[in-house]
Amino acid sequence: QVQLVESGGGLVQAGGSLRLSCAASRRTIRYYAMGWFRQAPGKEREFVAAISWTGTNTYYADSVKGRFTISRDNDKNTVYLQMNSLKPEDTAVYYCAARLTSEASGWFGEGYEYNYWGQGTQVTVSS
Repeated sequence: QVQLVESGGGLVQAGGSLRLSCAASRRTIRYYAMGWFRQAPGKEREFVAAISWTGTNTYYADSVKGRFTISRDNDKNTVYLQMNSLKPEDTAVYYCAARLTSEASGWFGEGYEYNYWGQGTQVTVSS
């Protein structure tokens, strides 16, 4: 079973940047597709970004495309989400998720497709 711990959240002004990290333990994430999701107060959880376990394929929600970048370092068992040009509407709890898959280039954009989740890290963007 994979254990995921997010970090790097915080308070930032609009236009600023943050880099979230998702550190995995107990198992290597080398064969896991990874994703980032977020949930704002009073709203449903939504997809943010996903990456295949090779790192060659990435996919983003339209709302973050061009501003956020997902990446991974399998040797460090860590996935990252670089967030630039942050907006107040990016305020949410951000969650990391993992799915074991045999598809090296596969990525997944729905929450139900993931098996493991972290506890989340709060990102607050002030205007």
